[in-house]
Amino acid sequence: MPSRLSQIEPKFYPVTHRRWKDFELLFGKNGACGGCWCMHWRLKQSEYDKSKGAGNKRAMKRLIKTDRPPGIIGYLKNEPVAWCCVGPRDSFPKLERSRTLKPIDDQPVWSILCLFVAKTFRNAGLSSQVITAAAEYAFSKGAKIVEGYPYVTGNKKWADPFVFTGLASSFKRAGFKIVAKPSKSRRIVRLFR
Repeated sequence: MPSRLSQIEPKFYPVTHRRWKDFELLFGKNGACGGCWCMHWRLKQSEYDKSKGAGNKRAMKRLIKTDRPPGIIGYLKNEPVAWCCVGPRDSFPKLERSRTLKPIDDQPVWSILCLFVAKTFRNAGLSSQVITAAAEYAFSKGAKIVEGYPYVTGNKKWADPFVFTGLASSFKRAGFKIVAKPSKSRRIVRLFR
């Protein structure tokens, strides 16, 4: 229903314990995709696999109860429609161990690692809006650089679960610039304060 998006300005908020029910509603029974609950970057692979589903959901709920929201949630009217995981790069152990997405310098950055848009609102420009909102949130918390790790799919259509870190085109619309090309299909992009 992309036409709904053009009629209503989305609103974005940090995900705190008060927004847990909305987060849970947006992610649905499968935790957005395969029981992830946006824990992929936060755990070692063995821990992630062991916790898939209910364990990851509990872990995310505990994380949301802390004083450091793990991301932002977007609403159209009162309906939760989008999520973006954002935080200091060093708070994502799996990213810290990545060879492909290793740091390009010693600058402290905040990372945007996961986007999820409700199926009925995909392909309507909401991804670039949630990326912009996540960057603004990071800057409000003191970040000077916000980094993303999107895919470049070329002319091929990829299934949504395989582009969970976003598409380069969405980051470009949000004002990010390519700073590295670690692989044929991956980019590292940055937005500076």
